[in-house]
Amino acid sequence: MGVKAVVLGAGSGTRMKGLLPKVIHPVAGRPLIRWVLDAVALLDPEQTVVVVKPDADQVRAVLPDDVMPVVQSRQLGTAHALQVALDCITLGPDDHVLVVPADTPLVTGETLGRLATLHRRTGSAVTCITANMDDPTGYGRVVRDGWDRVQRIVEHADTTTREREIKEINGGIYMFDGEFILDATGHVERNNAQGEYYLPDVVAILNAEGHSISAHLTDPEELAGVNTQDQLAEVASLMRSRINRAWMRQGVWMQDPTRVYVDANVALEAGVRLYPGVHLEGATSVGAGAEIGPDTYVKDSWLGPGVRVWYSVVRGATIEAEAEVGPYASIRPGAEFGEGAKAGSFVEVKNSAVGRGAKVPHLAYVGDAEVGDRANVGAGAITANYNGFEKHRTRIGDRAQVGSNTVLVAPVEVGDDAFTGAGSVITRNVSEGALGIERATQREIPGYAKRRRARFEAG
Repeated sequence: MGVKAVVLGAGSGTRMKGLLPKVIHPVAGRPLIRWVLDAVALLDPEQTVVVVKPDADQVRAVLPDDVMPVVQSRQLGTAHALQVALDCITLGPDDHVLVVPADTPLVTGETLGRLATLHRRTGSAVTCITANMDDPTGYGRVVRDGWDRVQRIVEHADTTTREREIKEINGGIYMFDGEFILDATGHVERNNAQGEYYLPDVVAILNAEGHSISAHLTDPEELAGVNTQDQLAEVASLMRSRINRAWMRQGVWMQDPTRVYVDANVALEAGVRLYPGVHLEGATSVGAGAEIGPDTYVKDSWLGPGVRVWYSVVRGATIEAEAEVGPYASIRPGAEFGEGAKAGSFVEVKNSAVGRGAKVPHLAYVGDAEVGDRANVGAGAITANYNGFEKHRTRIGDRAQVGSNTVLVAPVEVGDDAFTGAGSVITRNVSEGALGIERATQREIPGYAKRRRARFEAG
């Protein structure tokens, strides 16, 4: 059975009231439509077509290379959208057409596979996915006859009072026999509340022609659609729960899974410990035994085994095994930490390499710098890397000790085993093993406080 897949992504999404097209709103770091396309891909379709609006450049940009966008110039309904797609598909005598809405990211490839299996086994003209919902408001209802056979699907706006009591809803996902679908869509009319060509009407048309109709009943969670921001949040919550459960089954510990946010592309090893308030996004990887959180944001970063990061923000960084970050550290893109290194409280590191066992314990800024193995950067020290026109680098040697409140004015180098005196402004290189110090001579003015008060009181 050859499968041609059609994903319907031309909806206006006006109820989202956002700046993005509805189908590219992110869920767990992945656009809505990509979740659907990933599920569809598990059926290995011979061709996949996505129906889009004319001004859908943002949607096109997220489509895989092997998926063809097809423009629906006028939004006349889902049956019309399928017709537009079928114009670009060559149907063989044994082909079947899978149709999936682009805003149902929770549907799984396994469920689509069961749909295809049932369709193949029954030889039906159309097989649809349905579910029983306690509150089916807004969904089309599946109307069955006295023998429990599917007769037709009625959109919510067109239901009678009795039909609204039906709990079985239509998921908008179908497998059509390619022999019948072209003719059936041509018979769909617009005499409904929306004045559109409804794809569900094809079910009644095929039934009236004597063709068999099948339905695969699934978990209603999989059919949750997204039309508003609150529905997007609900779907995202369900997706996060799926992702978190999957990781916990693979040995990841979560103190409170409801407060852990892991994107779809994140990789975790067994033994990782995630505390509440953790956000892991993008191409992030976390090694075995690492402890992340509480209240930590990590994006596009590699964290090695045994790393500890808490109450901190890490972006575009590499942190080797057993290193420690936080609390309240900001690790910016290009930062690299060697094994056992540390960035402590209120430390910012950007585009810098911090060597093995090196420490930047607190209240420091390290930018465009190289900090040697087992070096120590004291509290309040900074690398002054920008002169108003260009960035320059600082090198701090192995085992060097940078005193508190030192300003290293780049380009400058502090040699291996060298020291800088607290409060110094270092503008020239410090030799290996030497002490670099720059301070004005301290003076004391006796009676200053008394004279100052007298001037104040005199007005």
